[in-house]
This record gives sequence, C-alpha cells and structure tokens, in this order.
Amino acid sequence: QVQLVESGGGLVQAGDSLRLSCAASGHTFSTYTLAWFRQAPGKEREFVVGISRYGITSSYSDPVKGRFTISRDNAKNTVYLQMNTLKPEDTALYYCAATLVGSRWYVSSRHADYDAWGQGTQVTVSS
Repeated sequence: QVQLVESGGGLVQAGDSLRLSCAASGHTFSTYTLAWFRQAPGKEREFVVGISRYGITSSYSDPVKGRFTISRDNAKNTVYLQMNTLKPEDTALYYCAATLVGSRWYVSSRHADYDAWGQGTQVTVSS
C-alpha cells in the first residue's frame, strides 16, 4: 500500500499563496487517484481536490475552484496543491489521500473511497 507524507503547510496572510506537496512511496504511483482533503476544527473532513490516475482528469470543490490547482509528477511520486488567494476559511489540516478506486476519467470525492492517508499538514490563514 502506498504511504504518503505531506509538507508545505504554514501560517500565511489572506491573499497569500502556499504550495503543499505529498510524497508517496511505492512503484505504482501513477495508477492511484490522489486527492487533498481538509479538516477544520469542529468540522468534518471535506474533499478539496483530486486528480485521476495518470493526471488525465481533476475535480475541484466549489470553494476552491479558480484558486487551487492540483498537479502530479509521476516520475517523482509526488502530488502538489498550489493554493492561491488564500482565505481565512481555508484554515485547516490538509491531508493527502490515495486510492485505486477511479479511472483516468473519474475522481472520487468520497472520503470512504480513500484507503491511504498522510499525517496532515496545517494551513493557517490570518485575516
């Protein structure tokens, strides 16, 4: 099973940018659907964005459309989340997740479909 390690979180001001990285172990990285979820204090974990195997398709939640961009580098076994124009409501613990559920054309937003998770990286946006 793939193992995931996130990095890149931090404390920024509203309007700033951050790039999160998630490095994965394993030899079949390109076959995994990858996603970022986030969880704010007192709230449930929510889907942020996902990218299909081989990077053919991506899916974004409405709150981050136009501001966040997901990408993957299969040669480096890494997935990235570029976050621009950050808002205080983006403050959360961000998790990288992976699953073999999906296809080149489909990205699941269901938390239950993902069976590999990183430890999370904190993003805090001050107003």
